[in-house]
Amino acid sequence: MSRLADQQISIWLGNRRGIGMIGVGLLACMLPLAIGFVSAKLNPTTSQQGAILLALVFPAFLLAIFQSRLLIPYTLLVWAVGPEIRRIADWLEGTYHSVSLLSLAPLLVSSMLIIPVLRGIHEAEKPLTRIAVFFGIELGYGSVVGLFKNGIVFAYDLANYVIPLLLLPYLAIKPMKAKELDRLLYSYANIAVLVAIYGIIQYLTVPPWDAFWMNHVEMNSIGLPEPLQIRVFSSMNSPGPCAIFLAMALVPMLMEKRWRGTLGWIGILLTVVCLLITLVRSAWLIAFVMLLAYILSSSSKGKWKTLFQLAIVGLLLYMIVPKLPGAEGLVARMQTLTDIQQDHSYNERLDLLNTMIPAVVGNPVGQGIGSVGIGTKLDNGGDLGELGIMDNGYIAIFLTFGIFGAFFFFGGLFVIIKRLLVRIAERDSTQPYIRLALATWAGAVASLISDNGFPGMRGYLIWMMIGIGLWAKDVIAERR
Repeated sequence: MSRLADQQISIWLGNRRGIGMIGVGLLACMLPLAIGFVSAKLNPTTSQQGAILLALVFPAFLLAIFQSRLLIPYTLLVWAVGPEIRRIADWLEGTYHSVSLLSLAPLLVSSMLIIPVLRGIHEAEKPLTRIAVFFGIELGYGSVVGLFKNGIVFAYDLANYVIPLLLLPYLAIKPMKAKELDRLLYSYANIAVLVAIYGIIQYLTVPPWDAFWMNHVEMNSIGLPEPLQIRVFSSMNSPGPCAIFLAMALVPMLMEKRWRGTLGWIGILLTVVCLLITLVRSAWLIAFVMLLAYILSSSSKGKWKTLFQLAIVGLLLYMIVPKLPGAEGLVARMQTLTDIQQDHSYNERLDLLNTMIPAVVGNPVGQGIGSVGIGTKLDNGGDLGELGIMDNGYIAIFLTFGIFGAFFFFGGLFVIIKRLLVRIAERDSTQPYIRLALATWAGAVASLISDNGFPGMRGYLIWMMIGIGLWAKDVIAERR
């Protein structure tokens, strides 16, 4: 009887795979026709943007269909270079677009993670279910409030929250072996070094497409479009995301040799130099907290080795930085850390805190998703809305999700740190990955004093590194 049932299951699975392959084949045949039909109805600008967007998304679709381990590195690459592709497209056309289809490229590429997730969601473990419940309630509540208060524009911000979170079930359902995890972090390091190299070139030369964008975007905080006068944003859309991308790559590069990328220590120095010329101090806070958490959770022998390496890097920076072109502005920026009371940015954040706390207390329901951050552009003619820039992540979360939603958001973070601490106590061969996840969690929570980094690119990096540690498998268990 059981053999007959097994045969029926095998036939059903075989039929399902066959149907799936037929579906993929039909989609591949119909897609060019659909693209051609839609392109004929669009204006030339939208058609061009759509073609570039599809060229970026389609490789991710194929990687997801064939369950390739290259899917995450490819999505990281698109997060890194997507804004640059958009700038070059605008420059070639000679027209700046404040809202562009190409800005959706990283989200749409990353959304392809849903394909392997849906295939294996039935294999989810209990810890993933518990985490999903907390964040699901938070996002569901924020979506309902956002729909009523902000209209359909909430959908864009919701995607920025949900799509990065797909990495948790993806890494849980398809856990990677140690070599695959090392290869993923190695790829991240290489992408970060490429971003750093371009950032240094940008600082010294300012390519014309970047200057074109700076002249139209009206963002005074990024300096002048002239060599040595620019706050580097490299291939990203502003110095902040660029600095975060580099800082979060720098920590694993410093901590483990196998995560340093092709150029090794040279890559580390290039990354540090580019991070410095972004002039983003909050990124250094994240890197410092991550390094501290990683070192404190290491063995005694590992701590001394790491501290020695960091001392060498610090000494090299002390010798190199003052000799960099345009180092005067960089040194002046760093000196503000020694007199924080006189720092303009610090005082602005303090005033914001005093202003917004009464607003949070007076609105316990929250404003809903779509009320805070870059999503406000969609309902404001391409310009940021009243709450478009919020330099305090804790305030942003309470404003968005209210007291109820914020409770489940921080509850989800608590479930994650509890799980990581349990795994740290096991002391198996996955310790480096778990310590990296612990360090990322600490850096993400600490960064909330600056802004809410859980949506978008930073959220993608946070959930990637936390997911690596949550479901890294012991090497001995893999061999068995």
